[in-house]
Amino acid sequence: MPDGVGIVGYGCYIPKFRIKVEEIARVWGQNPDDVKASLGVEEKSVPDRDEDTITISVEASKNALARAGISPQSLGAVYVGSESHPYVVKPSATVVAEAIGAGPAISALDTEFACRAGSSNMVLCMGLVKAGYIDYGLAIGADTSQARPGDALEFTAAAGGAAFIIGRKDVAAHIEGHFSYVTDTTDFWRRHGEDFPRHGARFTGKPAYFTHVREAVAGLLQKLGLTLGDFDRVVFHMPNGKFPTAMAKEMGIPAAKLEDSLVVRKVGNSYSGSSLVGLCRALDIAKPGERILLASYGSGAGSDAFSIKVNGRLVEIRSRAPMTDDYINRKEYIDYGTYVKHMNMLKGVAT
Repeated sequence: MPDGVGIVGYGCYIPKFRIKVEEIARVWGQNPDDVKASLGVEEKSVPDRDEDTITISVEASKNALARAGISPQSLGAVYVGSESHPYVVKPSATVVAEAIGAGPAISALDTEFACRAGSSNMVLCMGLVKAGYIDYGLAIGADTSQARPGDALEFTAAAGGAAFIIGRKDVAAHIEGHFSYVTDTTDFWRRHGEDFPRHGARFTGKPAYFTHVREAVAGLLQKLGLTLGDFDRVVFHMPNGKFPTAMAKEMGIPAAKLEDSLVVRKVGNSYSGSSLVGLCRALDIAKPGERILLASYGSGAGSDAFSIKVNGRLVEIRSRAPMTDDYINRKEYIDYGTYVKHMNMLKGVAT
């Protein structure tokens, strides 16, 4: 991508409700210390009864618009990436666009690629901006993640999302380039009509997450002529707290470069929003001149890697919207019964 294309505004949203690992473990007779040790997660976010991918996307987008300082009418595209769109047939993007005051003469689209959909929307917006078709594009990744009761995923599947306005004017963080790597690796899936996803446990680690993140990052470095030492901060997709730290260790990346982005420990894995919420936190604290490495991951499988370089405008726009930590620290704990009610996991009960 040419100089000038980058992030003009950004924002995230995380629901206030939390359920602790101890509470889920209690219900299923598991040792919470063992769960924390194996997953590196302490608690996760849970949507309210009236929160879904659309409402999360709207809140995150409003924050991104506030930081960008542009009119929603300036947006030429609104793309919502999720694997938990409220409707099977009816787009989320049109609802989001109208709710934030964008359109109607825009490109609106729902995307899905497991947890990679949001970062892929960033690529789509970058291309449209580069081609001159639009001035600004809104790329969103958000989810109210599903997990079968009693499955290991239940300890991490969470709710949240992030939105990024991509453009050329008043850029706060330039996207120096990106590289994508995809294969047909069955890691995690949910068939049509099924309520909960399944995962092929032995494929989830090495052939899936680790291979795709590693190859996407390697391709990005070769493409841009950079080394890992050129990056000040690193953000990886966070299915749990262990995978990204293990990935960094394998690559020889100092833990300190990853630490600030590991929001998964306190809010869980918001799927399409996971790496993007981590990027929001990195942008909240990055200094002008710093370079951020972002690598998403989506089961099925693929990864998008980006090199993002921060400039002085980022410092100017941060205070225009709530910080990521504001949402992380704003929390109310619930018990398991309330959790399953919020997640509509009680079949046959009126909602």
